[in-house]
Amino acid sequence: MLELDGINVRYGKIHVLRDVSLRVEAGQVAALIGPNAAGKTTTLRALVGLKECASGVIRFETHPIQQLSTPERIRLGIALVPEGRQVFPKFSVLDNLRLGAFHRDDRDRLDKDFEIVFAIFPKLAERRDQKAGLMSGGEQQMLAIARGLMAKPRLLLLDEPTLGLAPIIVEEIELAISSLAAKGMAILVAEQNAAMAMRVAHRVYVLKSGRISLEGAPAELAKSAEIQRLYLGM
Repeated sequence: MLELDGINVRYGKIHVLRDVSLRVEAGQVAALIGPNAAGKTTTLRALVGLKECASGVIRFETHPIQQLSTPERIRLGIALVPEGRQVFPKFSVLDNLRLGAFHRDDRDRLDKDFEIVFAIFPKLAERRDQKAGLMSGGEQQMLAIARGLMAKPRLLLLDEPTLGLAPIIVEEIELAISSLAAKGMAILVAEQNAAMAMRVAHRVYVLKSGRISLEGAPAELAKSAEIQRLYLGM
């Protein structure tokens, strides 16, 4: 579904991403873990065209897309749920969801899609007419993911989806991610919460100082002394 091949990204003279390569398959979750400033968010921004690549190739369903604009990439079926939720606080849950479908030609026929995301996050159904700014942080994160799903993506990019959330909400987010992948969606999760990421992922990439330092199946990486020490608190 997605392939990054030797991606390099710079902010001025600062070389942020260095030859980053990774793959995300349909129906699978890939996790990008690493500390703050490792380049996780920059990777996702480059994927949707919010940050220009200095070199390398981004392929979506085998087709290079690095020359496409962000709206063009979204229309292909790529959606980014950014860090920090970024919901519209004065708008209702339903209006936030409608904004997730802004590029679709069938915006007047969204009832079925509302029910789909409400089935994933029942709390949103209970609060469909409530202003997003009055919701808890966990509910806002659910809304942010649901809004991304309203774009009907085939590839979903999640930037720190569990940051600052209570453990019970983290579990709900995990279940939602696993459920979406089981239905065929490709998902790339950028997470500091390595334990959570390794529970839901089929493949894990460790980003360190802008480079992929390790990659493999979660069960394999969990045996690494470096992973245990730096990311799993062991």
